[in-house]
Amino acid sequence: MNDSPYPGSLYKALAGLGQEILSLERKQDVIIVNGDPVLLEVLFHFISFLCLPCRVASDNAKAIELMERQPATILILTDIPIVQKGGMELIRTVKKRWPDTDIIVMTGQWKGFSYTDLINAGVSDFIQKPFNFNEFEAKLKRVIREQNLRAMLKSLSIRDALTGLYNRGFFEQKLEEEAQRAYRQGYLLYLVMVDIDDFKRVNDIYGHQEGDRILKGLANILLNSTRKHVDSACRYGGDEFTVIIPNSELDKAQLIAERIRKNYLKIDTRDTTLSIGISQFKRTNKKLRDDINFFIHQADKAMYKAKELGGNRIVVSGQ
Repeated sequence: MNDSPYPGSLYKALAGLGQEILSLERKQDVIIVNGDPVLLEVLFHFISFLCLPCRVASDNAKAIELMERQPATILILTDIPIVQKGGMELIRTVKKRWPDTDIIVMTGQWKGFSYTDLINAGVSDFIQKPFNFNEFEAKLKRVIREQNLRAMLKSLSIRDALTGLYNRGFFEQKLEEEAQRAYRQGYLLYLVMVDIDDFKRVNDIYGHQEGDRILKGLANILLNSTRKHVDSACRYGGDEFTVIIPNSELDKAQLIAERIRKNYLKIDTRDTTLSIGISQFKRTNKKLRDDINFFIHQADKAMYKAKELGGNRIVVSGQ
């Protein structure tokens, strides 16, 4: 690294930015695109010292290949006109296929395009060469802050405010994605519908704050009783909750449901219990949306049958 054109600035810039990025829960992944091996090495080590996963590409084709393997949240494209002639095409392709990726352009050649052209193509920021690492630090910080803000806002938009579980809007989107994937890959998909028995009595006698406490308690049980990063627990509405269980068998879905039911009885629920219904997704010749609606209806119907039988039990649709 002693032969690099930026020896002093490189290490001076590390301290402040490194501490800020290390404090973030969300680690941005970076791809650097450039045909200059010296500059690639300098930028690679700079980004790596900040504890950010970093990959390098010497041309457009390699950059697209890396994005297809694992999309990056930040793409640093240097010198649009050099080595490869399609820098603007790369920008447009990345923004079309991976719209959440931020692009920072470093260039000293502006012939044939303007700042406005870059912004219209989807570039988040640009750096005029020759550049220094203080400028790079400031602009990278801004992009990372905005990415984390967008991630936070997105998370808030799909979460239920009281329980922190996914909300109904996310449930409908996720269920459609899982149904398409299950049909395409040929595995089973189950839906668990959960309702709290006698919940209205809790609100009427003990008040809504006590009802909220029970709802949050059930939410924690759903999270702790299901497979992390596999199953999706959601608040469907009121005192109804759902769990999407992909790539599983019926007996395993029943075990998850039984774990939820038993764990709920271990907390202070003001003598309430759970009625749980389970259904299996089945693809027919109808529209996918119709099959999904029937999938939900069957789980809901099984849950109400459990309630009619006295509650505190699990009913599988069709059994």
